[in-house]
Amino acid sequence: MVFAWSDQPVDPAKQADNPEIAVAYEDGGKYFTDDDIPTYNVGEDGTVDWLTFSGFRRYHAECHVCHGPDGEGSTYAPKIKNSAVNMGYYDFYDVVVNGRTVGNSVMPHFGDNPNVMCYLNDIYVYLKARGMEAVPRGRPAKKEAKSDAIGEEENACMG
Repeated sequence: MVFAWSDQPVDPAKQADNPEIAVAYEDGGKYFTDDDIPTYNVGEDGTVDWLTFSGFRRYHAECHVCHGPDGEGSTYAPKIKNSAVNMGYYDFYDVVVNGRTVGNSVMPHFGDNPNVMCYLNDIYVYLKARGMEAVPRGRPAKKEAKSDAIGEEENACMG
C-alpha cells in the first residue's frame, strides 16, 4: 500500500539530524539548511522566528479552510504538517504552485495567488515546524521581530 506524504509518520527524534531541517545559517532574519532550504528556528524559551510566525498567520488565512487548523487535516483535505517534512521543499513548492490531482482528491494551484506565493516559504517553514512538533498547536506566543530584509521582500512581492 502506498501512503500519501501526509499519511507518512514523522518521528522528530529520528529527523533531528535531517539536513533539510537543521539550521545551518541565518540571513536577514530567515533561517536555512546547508542546502539553502528555508527552515524554522525555535529558541529555548519558545520564541519562533518571524517566518514561522508569519507562516502560522498565512496558513490560517489561506490553507486551513481545506487542510484544517494547524495543518492537522480535515474531512475535506489531508493533514499537511507531515508533508512539509516528508516530501521536501521543492516537491511541496511544486504542489502548491501547480496543484495536483490524486484520484478524487484535487489540490488547486495557487501559483497566481500573491497571498500564498509571497508567503510560501513562511507557510512551508510553519508546517515543517508543526510536523516536527517544534511548535504546538495555536498561535505562537513569542516571535522574533520582522527584519528589515523580510519587510522589503514582502513589500516588493505584494506591490
